[in-house]
Amino acid sequence: MLEQLHRLFVENLNNLKISYKRYFYTTINHNNKLVGIVGARGVGKTTYILQYLKALDLPISKKLYFSADNMLVSGTTLFDIAYEFSKVGGEIVAIDEIHKYKDFEKDLKQIYDTLDIKVIFSGSSAIRLEHSKADLSRRAVMHTVAGLSFREFLEIKLNRTFKSYSLEDILSSHIDIIYEDFKDIKVFEFYKEYLEYGYYPFYFEDKQSYHIKLNETINAVIETDIPSVFSIKYENIINLKKLVNLICFSKPFKLNIKELSAKIGIDRDTLYQFMHYLNQASILNILRQTSKGDNIFLKPDKIYLHNPNLNYSYCQNNEIGTIRENFFANQLSLKHTLSVPSQGDFLIDGKYIVEVGGKNKRFKQIKELEKSFIVADDIEIGFGNKIPLYLFGFLY
Repeated sequence: MLEQLHRLFVENLNNLKISYKRYFYTTINHNNKLVGIVGARGVGKTTYILQYLKALDLPISKKLYFSADNMLVSGTTLFDIAYEFSKVGGEIVAIDEIHKYKDFEKDLKQIYDTLDIKVIFSGSSAIRLEHSKADLSRRAVMHTVAGLSFREFLEIKLNRTFKSYSLEDILSSHIDIIYEDFKDIKVFEFYKEYLEYGYYPFYFEDKQSYHIKLNETINAVIETDIPSVFSIKYENIINLKKLVNLICFSKPFKLNIKELSAKIGIDRDTLYQFMHYLNQASILNILRQTSKGDNIFLKPDKIYLHNPNLNYSYCQNNEIGTIRENFFANQLSLKHTLSVPSQGDFLIDGKYIVEVGGKNKRFKQIKELEKSFIVADDIEIGFGNKIPLYLFGFLY
Protein backbone atom coordinates (compact mmCIF):
# COMPACT_ATOMS: atom_id res chain seq x y z
CA MET A 1 0.00 0.00 0.00
CA LEU A 2 2.80 2.44 0.89
CA GLU A 3 4.51 1.63 -2.40
CA GLN A 4 1.30 2.36 -4.33
CA LEU A 5 0.77 5.68 -2.53
CA HIS A 6 4.34 6.74 -3.27
CA ARG A 7 3.98 5.79 -6.93
CA LEU A 8 0.84 7.94 -7.18
CA PHE A 9 2.72 10.79 -5.50
CA VAL A 10 5.50 10.61 -8.09
CA GLU A 11 2.90 10.61 -10.88
CA ASN A 12 1.29 13.72 -9.37
CA LEU A 13 4.66 15.47 -9.29
CA ASN A 14 5.38 14.51 -12.91
CA ASN A 15 1.95 15.82 -13.98
CA LEU A 16 2.38 19.13 -12.18
CA LYS A 17 2.38 21.78 -14.91
CA ILE A 18 1.52 24.93 -12.96
CA SER A 19 4.55 27.14 -12.42
CA TYR A 20 2.82 30.23 -10.95
CA LYS A 21 3.26 30.43 -7.20
CA ARG A 22 0.45 31.90 -5.12
CA TYR A 23 0.92 34.68 -2.57
CA PHE A 24 1.23 32.16 0.27
CA TYR A 25 4.08 30.18 -1.30
CA THR A 26 6.70 32.18 0.60
CA THR A 27 4.64 33.02 3.68
CA ILE A 28 3.87 29.54 5.08
CA ASN A 29 6.42 28.59 7.72
CA HIS A 30 7.33 24.91 7.52
CA ASN A 31 9.67 24.90 10.50
CA ASN A 32 6.88 23.52 12.64
CA LYS A 33 6.38 19.77 12.88
CA LEU A 34 2.64 19.99 12.04
CA VAL A 35 1.40 22.53 9.49
CA GLY A 36 -2.22 22.88 8.40
CA ILE A 37 -3.44 24.69 5.28
CA VAL A 38 -7.17 25.39 5.04
CA GLY A 39 -9.20 27.30 2.49
CA ALA A 40 -12.03 27.10 0.00
CA ARG A 41 -12.07 24.17 -2.38
CA GLY A 42 -10.39 25.07 -5.66
CA VAL A 43 -8.07 27.86 -4.46
CA GLY A 44 -4.84 25.91 -5.04
CA LYS A 45 -3.97 24.11 -1.79
CA THR A 46 -3.05 20.86 -3.53
CA THR A 47 -0.98 22.67 -6.17
CA TYR A 48 0.91 24.52 -3.45
CA ILE A 49 1.71 21.33 -1.52
CA LEU A 50 3.02 19.59 -4.63
CA GLN A 51 5.06 22.65 -5.62
CA TYR A 52 6.55 22.80 -2.13
CA LEU A 53 7.41 19.09 -2.05
CA LYS A 54 8.92 19.24 -5.53
CA ALA A 55 11.20 22.12 -4.55
CA LEU A 56 12.09 20.69 -1.12
CA ASP A 57 15.74 19.68 -0.97
CA LEU A 58 15.17 16.07 0.04
CA PRO A 59 15.39 12.82 -1.92
CA ILE A 60 12.03 11.84 -3.39
CA SER A 61 12.10 8.66 -1.27
CA LYS A 62 11.84 10.74 1.90
CA LYS A 63 8.72 12.65 0.77
CA LEU A 64 5.16 11.40 0.49
CA TYR A 65 1.86 12.96 -0.57
CA PHE A 66 -1.59 11.35 -0.60
CA SER A 67 -5.23 12.34 -0.33
CA ALA A 68 -7.18 11.19 2.71
CA ASP A 69 -10.08 10.11 0.51
CA ASN A 70 -7.91 7.73 -1.55
CA MET A 71 -9.37 4.22 -1.49
CA LEU A 72 -5.96 2.85 -0.47
CA VAL A 73 -6.27 4.79 2.79
CA SER A 74 -9.67 3.39 3.71
CA GLY A 75 -8.22 0.10 4.95
CA THR A 76 -5.67 1.62 7.33
CA THR A 77 -5.06 4.71 9.46
CA LEU A 78 -3.18 7.93 8.86
CA PHE A 79 -0.92 7.05 11.76
CA ASP A 80 -0.09 3.62 10.31
CA ILE A 81 0.85 5.18 6.97
CA ALA A 82 3.10 7.75 8.64
CA TYR A 83 4.60 5.07 10.90
CA GLU A 84 5.43 2.74 8.01
CA PHE A 85 6.88 5.63 6.00
CA SER A 86 9.06 6.77 8.92
CA LYS A 87 10.43 3.21 9.26
CA VAL A 88 11.81 3.37 5.69
CA GLY A 89 13.42 6.78 6.26
CA GLY A 90 10.50 9.07 5.39
CA GLU A 91 10.86 12.60 6.72
CA ILE A 92 7.78 14.48 5.52
CA VAL A 93 4.19 13.44 4.82
CA ALA A 94 1.58 15.66 3.13
CA ILE A 95 -2.07 14.67 3.59
CA ASP A 96 -4.66 16.34 1.35
CA GLU A 97 -8.45 16.56 1.89
CA ILE A 98 -7.94 15.57 5.50
CA HIS A 99 -11.44 16.62 6.58
CA LYS A 100 -12.75 13.55 4.71
CA TYR A 101 -11.00 11.21 7.15
CA LYS A 102 -13.09 10.55 10.26
CA ASP A 103 -11.47 11.75 13.50
CA PHE A 104 -8.30 12.78 11.69
CA GLU A 105 -7.34 14.88 14.70
CA LYS A 106 -6.58 11.77 16.80
CA ASP A 107 -4.25 10.35 14.16
CA LEU A 108 -2.43 13.66 13.72
CA LYS A 109 -1.96 13.99 17.48
CA GLN A 110 -0.54 10.45 17.64
CA ILE A 111 1.84 11.17 14.75
CA TYR A 112 2.93 14.43 16.36
CA ASP A 113 3.50 12.90 19.77
CA THR A 114 5.25 9.64 18.78
CA LEU A 115 6.95 9.93 15.37
CA ASP A 116 9.96 11.90 14.19
CA ILE A 117 8.33 13.05 10.97
CA LYS A 118 6.88 16.31 9.67
CA VAL A 119 3.28 16.54 8.49
CA ILE A 120 1.56 19.00 6.20
CA PHE A 121 -2.19 18.64 5.92
CA SER A 122 -4.79 20.53 3.96
CA GLY A 123 -8.54 20.64 4.08
CA SER A 124 -11.78 22.55 4.01
CA SER A 125 -11.90 26.09 5.36
CA ALA A 126 -14.64 24.80 7.67
CA ILE A 127 -12.09 22.88 9.79
CA ARG A 128 -11.81 24.36 13.27
CA LEU A 129 -9.18 22.64 15.39
CA GLU A 130 -9.88 24.70 18.51
CA HIS A 131 -12.95 22.54 19.07
CA SER A 132 -11.05 19.28 18.53
CA LYS A 133 -11.14 16.67 21.30
CA ALA A 134 -7.53 15.84 20.43
CA ASP A 135 -6.50 19.43 21.23
CA LEU A 136 -4.55 19.88 18.02
CA SER A 137 -4.81 23.66 18.23
CA ARG A 138 -1.68 23.74 20.47
CA ARG A 139 0.28 21.49 18.13
CA ALA A 140 -0.62 22.56 14.60
CA VAL A 141 0.30 25.87 13.00
CA MET A 142 -2.67 26.76 10.82
CA HIS A 143 -2.70 28.88 7.67
CA THR A 144 -5.90 30.06 6.00
CA VAL A 145 -5.51 30.73 2.28
CA ALA A 146 -7.78 32.61 -0.11
CA GLY A 147 -8.54 32.49 -3.82
CA LEU A 148 -6.77 34.65 -6.37
CA SER A 149 -6.61 38.32 -5.54
CA PHE A 150 -7.07 40.76 -8.41
CA ARG A 151 -3.30 41.31 -8.26
CA GLU A 152 -2.56 37.61 -8.73
CA PHE A 153 -5.11 37.36 -11.51
CA LEU A 154 -3.31 40.15 -13.37
CA GLU A 155 0.07 38.51 -12.81
CA ILE A 156 -1.11 35.28 -14.42
CA LYS A 157 -3.06 37.04 -17.15
CA LEU A 158 -0.27 39.42 -18.16
CA ASN A 159 2.74 37.32 -17.14
CA ARG A 160 4.24 40.14 -15.13
CA THR A 161 4.76 40.99 -11.48
CA PHE A 162 2.76 43.48 -9.43
CA LYS A 163 3.42 44.60 -5.87
CA SER A 164 1.02 43.96 -3.03
CA TYR A 165 0.28 46.81 -0.64
CA SER A 166 -0.82 47.20 2.94
CA LEU A 167 -4.19 48.75 3.67
CA GLU A 168 -2.45 51.79 5.15
CA ASP A 169 -0.38 52.22 1.95
CA ILE A 170 -3.52 52.19 -0.18
CA LEU A 171 -5.41 54.61 2.06
CA SER A 172 -2.56 57.11 2.23
CA SER A 173 -0.70 56.71 -1.09
CA HIS A 174 -3.22 55.41 -3.64
CA ILE A 175 -2.45 58.09 -6.25
CA ASP A 176 1.29 57.32 -6.19
CA ILE A 177 0.64 53.57 -6.32
CA ILE A 178 -1.54 53.87 -9.40
CA TYR A 179 0.91 56.18 -11.16
CA GLU A 180 3.79 53.79 -10.54
CA ASP A 181 2.10 50.46 -11.31
CA PHE A 182 -0.86 50.97 -13.66
CA LYS A 183 -0.09 53.78 -16.06
CA ASP A 184 0.60 51.31 -18.90
CA ILE A 185 -2.34 48.88 -18.54
CA LYS A 186 -6.10 49.09 -19.02
CA VAL A 187 -7.16 47.98 -15.56
CA PHE A 188 -10.90 47.89 -16.18
CA GLU A 189 -10.58 45.51 -19.11
CA PHE A 190 -9.25 42.87 -16.71
CA TYR A 191 -11.16 43.94 -13.60
CA LYS A 192 -14.55 43.07 -15.14
CA GLU A 193 -13.17 39.69 -16.21
CA TYR A 194 -11.88 39.06 -12.69
CA LEU A 195 -15.26 39.78 -11.10
CA GLU A 196 -16.90 37.11 -13.23
CA TYR A 197 -14.13 34.52 -13.62
CA GLY A 198 -10.98 35.33 -11.69
CA TYR A 199 -11.18 34.10 -8.09
CA TYR A 200 -10.44 30.39 -8.61
CA PRO A 201 -7.13 29.47 -10.32
CA PHE A 202 -8.75 26.70 -12.41
CA TYR A 203 -10.10 29.46 -14.69
CA PHE A 204 -6.73 29.41 -16.45
CA GLU A 205 -6.96 25.67 -17.07
CA ASP A 206 -10.25 25.76 -19.00
CA LYS A 207 -11.89 29.14 -19.45
CA GLN A 208 -14.84 27.87 -21.48
CA SER A 209 -16.20 25.57 -18.79
CA TYR A 210 -15.27 27.72 -15.78
CA HIS A 211 -18.78 28.21 -14.40
CA ILE A 212 -19.62 24.54 -14.93
CA LYS A 213 -16.58 23.56 -12.87
CA LEU A 214 -17.37 26.23 -10.29
CA ASN A 215 -20.86 24.81 -9.82
CA GLU A 216 -19.37 21.33 -9.45
CA THR A 217 -16.91 22.68 -6.88
CA ILE A 218 -19.61 24.32 -4.76
CA ASN A 219 -21.78 21.20 -5.00
CA ALA A 220 -18.85 19.15 -3.68
CA VAL A 221 -18.42 21.55 -0.77
CA ILE A 222 -22.10 21.33 0.17
CA GLU A 223 -22.56 17.61 -0.46
CA THR A 224 -19.22 16.33 0.88
CA ASP A 225 -17.11 18.86 2.76
CA ILE A 226 -19.74 20.43 5.03
CA PRO A 227 -21.25 17.06 6.13
CA SER A 228 -17.74 15.74 6.86
CA VAL A 229 -17.04 18.62 9.26
CA PHE A 230 -20.45 19.42 10.75
CA SER A 231 -23.23 17.19 11.99
CA ILE A 232 -25.86 17.60 9.28
CA LYS A 233 -28.45 15.16 8.00
CA TYR A 234 -28.31 14.18 4.36
CA GLU A 235 -31.83 15.51 3.69
CA ASN A 236 -30.71 18.99 4.74
CA ILE A 237 -28.10 19.24 1.99
CA ILE A 238 -30.81 20.42 -0.42
CA ASN A 239 -31.76 23.11 2.10
CA LEU A 240 -28.19 24.43 2.05
CA LYS A 241 -28.44 24.72 -1.74
CA LYS A 242 -31.80 26.47 -1.45
CA LEU A 243 -30.28 28.96 0.96
CA VAL A 244 -27.42 29.81 -1.43
CA ASN A 245 -29.92 30.47 -4.22
CA LEU A 246 -32.20 32.56 -2.00
CA ILE A 247 -29.28 34.75 -0.92
CA CYS A 248 -28.94 35.71 -4.59
CA PHE A 249 -32.32 37.43 -4.43
CA SER A 250 -31.68 39.23 -1.13
CA LYS A 251 -29.87 42.53 -0.83
CA PRO A 252 -26.90 42.16 1.55
CA PHE A 253 -28.41 44.55 4.11
CA LYS A 254 -32.11 43.62 3.78
CA LEU A 255 -32.32 40.04 4.97
CA ASN A 256 -35.82 38.84 5.80
CA ILE A 257 -35.08 35.98 8.16
CA LYS A 258 -38.71 35.02 8.63
CA GLU A 259 -39.26 34.84 4.87
CA LEU A 260 -36.06 32.84 4.28
CA SER A 261 -37.04 30.36 6.99
CA ALA A 262 -40.49 29.88 5.50
CA LYS A 263 -39.21 29.38 1.96
CA ILE A 264 -36.70 26.75 3.04
CA GLY A 265 -39.02 25.13 5.58
CA ILE A 266 -36.77 25.34 8.66
CA ASP A 267 -36.90 27.30 11.93
CA ARG A 268 -34.85 30.42 12.57
CA ASP A 269 -32.11 28.80 14.68
CA THR A 270 -31.57 26.09 12.06
CA LEU A 271 -31.37 28.80 9.38
CA TYR A 272 -28.69 30.63 11.37
CA GLN A 273 -26.82 27.35 11.82
CA PHE A 274 -26.90 26.65 8.07
CA MET A 275 -25.66 30.18 7.37
CA HIS A 276 -22.79 29.50 9.76
CA TYR A 277 -21.88 26.27 7.96
CA LEU A 278 -21.83 28.02 4.58
CA ASN A 279 -19.84 30.92 6.00
CA GLN A 280 -17.23 28.58 7.47
CA ALA A 281 -17.01 26.72 4.15
CA SER A 282 -16.30 29.96 2.21
CA ILE A 283 -19.58 30.00 0.30
CA LEU A 284 -21.08 32.91 2.23
CA ASN A 285 -19.48 35.98 3.80
CA ILE A 286 -21.42 37.11 6.86
CA LEU A 287 -20.87 40.48 8.56
CA ARG A 288 -22.27 41.78 11.84
CA GLN A 289 -21.98 44.88 13.96
CA THR A 290 -19.03 44.73 16.34
CA SER A 291 -21.36 44.81 19.36
CA LYS A 292 -22.91 41.48 18.32
CA GLY A 293 -19.66 39.56 18.48
CA ASP A 294 -19.60 36.09 16.90
CA ASN A 295 -22.96 34.84 18.11
CA ILE A 296 -24.21 32.81 15.14
CA PHE A 297 -27.79 32.86 16.46
CA LEU A 298 -28.14 36.61 15.99
CA LYS A 299 -29.34 38.04 12.69
CA PRO A 300 -26.45 38.97 10.36
CA ASP A 301 -26.33 42.63 9.42
CA LYS A 302 -25.03 41.85 5.92
CA ILE A 303 -24.60 38.64 4.01
CA TYR A 304 -22.88 38.10 0.66
CA LEU A 305 -21.89 35.16 -1.44
CA HIS A 306 -18.21 34.58 -0.70
CA ASN A 307 -16.87 36.20 -3.89
CA PRO A 308 -18.34 37.84 -7.03
CA ASN A 309 -17.67 34.77 -9.21
CA LEU A 310 -20.35 32.96 -7.22
CA ASN A 311 -22.83 35.75 -7.94
CA TYR A 312 -22.25 35.42 -11.66
CA SER A 313 -22.49 31.66 -11.45
CA TYR A 314 -25.60 31.35 -9.25
CA CYS A 315 -27.59 34.58 -9.50
CA GLN A 316 -29.64 35.47 -12.57
CA ASN A 317 -29.73 39.21 -11.93
CA ASN A 318 -26.80 40.87 -10.19
CA GLU A 319 -27.07 44.37 -8.79
CA ILE A 320 -23.87 46.29 -9.37
CA GLY A 321 -23.99 47.63 -5.80
CA THR A 322 -23.94 44.09 -4.41
CA ILE A 323 -21.04 43.08 -6.69
CA ARG A 324 -19.02 46.10 -5.60
CA GLU A 325 -19.52 45.44 -1.89
CA ASN A 326 -18.91 41.72 -2.39
CA PHE A 327 -15.56 42.35 -4.09
CA PHE A 328 -14.47 44.78 -1.38
CA ALA A 329 -15.48 42.48 1.49
CA ASN A 330 -13.85 39.47 -0.15
CA GLN A 331 -10.50 41.14 -0.79
CA LEU A 332 -10.34 42.66 2.72
CA SER A 333 -11.43 39.59 4.68
CA LEU A 334 -8.16 37.65 4.48
CA LYS A 335 -6.05 40.10 6.48
CA HIS A 336 -8.57 42.43 8.09
CA THR A 337 -11.62 42.37 10.33
CA LEU A 338 -14.78 43.76 8.77
CA SER A 339 -17.94 44.73 10.60
CA VAL A 340 -21.04 46.81 9.87
CA PRO A 341 -21.00 50.38 11.24
CA SER A 342 -24.03 52.54 12.09
CA GLN A 343 -22.97 54.88 9.26
CA GLY A 344 -21.24 53.79 6.07
CA ASP A 345 -20.92 50.33 4.53
CA PHE A 346 -17.91 48.82 6.31
CA LEU A 347 -15.84 49.31 9.44
CA ILE A 348 -12.28 48.00 8.95
CA ASP A 349 -10.31 46.79 11.99
CA GLY A 350 -12.49 49.01 14.17
CA LYS A 351 -10.75 52.12 12.73
CA TYR A 352 -11.71 53.02 9.17
CA ILE A 353 -15.19 53.77 7.83
CA VAL A 354 -15.76 53.00 4.15
CA GLU A 355 -18.64 53.78 1.83
CA VAL A 356 -18.60 51.81 -1.44
CA GLY A 357 -20.26 53.08 -4.60
CA GLY A 358 -19.96 54.27 -8.19
CA LYS A 359 -17.81 57.05 -9.60
CA ASN A 360 -20.29 59.74 -8.52
CA LYS A 361 -20.41 58.61 -4.89
CA ARG A 362 -20.11 61.55 -2.50
CA PHE A 363 -19.16 61.91 1.18
CA LYS A 364 -22.64 63.01 2.21
CA GLN A 365 -23.36 60.03 4.49
CA ILE A 366 -19.97 59.91 6.22
CA LYS A 367 -18.58 63.44 5.88
CA GLU A 368 -18.64 64.05 9.64
CA LEU A 369 -16.75 60.85 10.50
CA GLU A 370 -13.01 60.65 11.12
CA LYS A 371 -10.94 58.22 9.05
CA SER A 372 -13.72 57.83 6.51
CA PHE A 373 -13.20 56.97 2.84
CA ILE A 374 -15.16 56.66 -0.37
CA VAL A 375 -14.24 53.56 -2.35
CA ALA A 376 -15.48 54.20 -5.88
CA ASP A 377 -15.96 51.91 -8.84
CA ASP A 378 -15.43 53.05 -12.45
CA ILE A 379 -12.60 55.47 -11.66
CA GLU A 380 -8.99 54.75 -12.61
CA ILE A 381 -7.43 57.18 -10.18
CA GLY A 382 -8.73 58.79 -7.00
CA PHE A 383 -8.09 61.95 -5.03
CA GLY A 384 -7.80 62.59 -1.31
CA ASN A 385 -10.01 60.13 0.55
CA LYS A 386 -11.71 58.87 -2.60
CA ILE A 387 -10.00 55.66 -3.74
CA PRO A 388 -10.58 53.35 -6.76
CA LEU A 389 -12.30 50.11 -5.76
CA TYR A 390 -10.07 47.83 -7.85
CA LEU A 391 -6.99 48.91 -5.88
CA PHE A 392 -8.17 46.88 -2.87
CA GLY A 393 -7.48 43.81 -4.98
CA PHE A 394 -3.76 44.37 -4.29
CA LEU A 395 -3.78 43.64 -0.57
CA TYR A 396 -2.31 40.16 -1.05
